[in-house]
Amino acid sequence: MRTFKALSLLLSYPGEELREAVPAIRAVLAEGVMPAGHAAALDPLLDDLARMDAYDLQERYVLLFDRTRSLSLNLFEHVLGESRDRGGAMVDLVETYRAGGFELAGPELPDHLPVLLEFLATRPLPEARAILADAGPILAALAERLRRRDSVYAPVLAGLAAIAVAGAGTAAADALVSAPDDDPEDLAALDAVWEEAQVTFGPDPDAGCPVSRDILARMDLPPASARAPASRGDRPQGD
Repeated sequence: MRTFKALSLLLSYPGEELREAVPAIRAVLAEGVMPAGHAAALDPLLDDLARMDAYDLQERYVLLFDRTRSLSLNLFEHVLGESRDRGGAMVDLVETYRAGGFELAGPELPDHLPVLLEFLATRPLPEARAILADAGPILAALAERLRRRDSVYAPVLAGLAAIAVAGAGTAAADALVSAPDDDPEDLAALDAVWEEAQVTFGPDPDAGCPVSRDILARMDLPPASARAPASRGDRPQGD
């Protein structure tokens, strides 16, 4: 569905190609896959992409999604963190993509939400909704965290949650929302968030966070086990 491709673009790093695509994105969103109210709520973001200085757009995006761990668009970050199990989950997701005839291109990880949305754009709508619903609690939590920051990106996540028929208020979404948020410019608080993440999922796989286990079960992925720091591929900060 073209709507998923359009939403993937809106959640991508705002380069010049994205700015030029704004009229086409508006036309696709008017096709009606998203509930009307959610589609209209995207107008402020589309207006920003069309009118704001490119550097300001990119700086805002990096601060939100690349430097704020609690807003990461890498979905497994929110349920697996830096555990070794995340690598196995990535492999499984890549195999799902390949089974659907979709090959990864570019530097992003397979669990990066814009990448997942590109894949869903190639699938029938009922199948795409079902896959998106598996990540519903994460989408709802991200939408709420962005809403608290009055971010123009909040309606994108809220719209995805609406398509997946997954909203805030579920136990899983509430537990994710209640996790510590972080400010990329507050280094002390950021350290505290990382320390908290290290103790949230214990070395015993059966003692891990039950919310994470439930989400991973729906996504057909293993629960978190022993946690070990892994290298993070940070996005280049731009020219």
